[in-house]
Amino acid sequence: MDWFIVPGVLVDITKYFNISDSIAGLLQTVFILCFLVSAPFFGYLGDRYNRKVILSAGIVLWSGVTLGSSFITESYSWMFFVSRGFVGFGTASYSTIAPTIIADLFEKDQRTWMLSVFYIFIPVGSGLGYVLASSVTQIAGHWHWAFRITPCMGVVAVALLILLVPNPTQDAAEGHGGQSITSTTQGADKKPGAQSTARTTWCDDVKSLSKNRSFIWSSLGVTAMAFVTGALGLWVPLFLDRAQVVHDLVPPCLQEPCKSPNSLIFGGITIATGIVGVITGAAVARRYKKINTKADPLICAVGMFSSAPFLYLSIMLAARSIVATYIFIALGEFFLALNWAVVADILLYVVVPKRQSTAVALQIFVSHLLGDAGSPYLTGVVLRTKATFQLKMISRMKREGATASFPFA
Repeated sequence: MDWFIVPGVLVDITKYFNISDSIAGLLQTVFILCFLVSAPFFGYLGDRYNRKVILSAGIVLWSGVTLGSSFITESYSWMFFVSRGFVGFGTASYSTIAPTIIADLFEKDQRTWMLSVFYIFIPVGSGLGYVLASSVTQIAGHWHWAFRITPCMGVVAVALLILLVPNPTQDAAEGHGGQSITSTTQGADKKPGAQSTARTTWCDDVKSLSKNRSFIWSSLGVTAMAFVTGALGLWVPLFLDRAQVVHDLVPPCLQEPCKSPNSLIFGGITIATGIVGVITGAAVARRYKKINTKADPLICAVGMFSSAPFLYLSIMLAARSIVATYIFIALGEFFLALNWAVVADILLYVVVPKRQSTAVALQIFVSHLLGDAGSPYLTGVVLRTKATFQLKMISRMKREGATASFPFA
């Protein structure tokens, strides 16, 4: 939810701070860069120290900064960018360590289902971020109030984490996850029990993971998915707002708060397709693995290849039909969601438990560095460049006495 509050009120934020599309794209880029840079640090700590303490500290940090960012005035826009960086730093601790705790507590099919429950809340939380941001802004009359709700939830999360979640040692989990999708797992990662009593350095862990082809290729797949979801997550509500203006369904927003249902609708689509997609991916993987050991990567491949044409059509049809755009966005998000739990399960059973936090951290680093760290900003640059080009063409044609229609100028 904290990740996607900003996209949910991006129109209001750009008006409030008076920033362009390309600068607005940097909000997500700053967040992701801090997130990915700090992930290896937390991966190192998670493999060696108390994971519950690290998780609790991360939640307190990002919740406190989120609350603080709600008091930033329009003359200090740079502070808002800095606050998003600190939110990324805090969430890196959670994203890196939380899946490994689940891996320690469960094994085989049970672990797959528990990871599915966990990863369902990525799209659910994302969707609720849009819904919360849009709803609270409309009720309270200012987007700042949207950043004052989730910190309260963070306090509850820390209390539940301390009281209810056990802190199993990595040694107790060495026997978990002894299955492998292919014969490509190499070196120390090939046998879960290997080096279970040895304390390795971070460089040794990275060297071993670099030889694990299953880990390398699945990480590249996650990178491609992150690139797509990063651009979608930030820009789709704003894109739909502008499409509706073109269709004369809503007037242009000239003053905040901007009243638009698109954040609510996109949030609802993300929640629904996320739940159905994650459950479907886990269920199909569980059944298909009984007859094909490569079931997991095949499901991920089908999900990625299937989502691409639907997302393309959603963009191309926006100038003709908003309803068609919603339908194809939903289909594209559904196929993307097939991957969430499955790709996490792949990592956890091709990497020994003593290296899992480091492996998750490296996957986060690579996927966000080459994925959604740059895609929101690049999309903003493309939008600004296209708009500038179209405005120049309109001006030129007016001088020549011609008329033209550019739906997304």
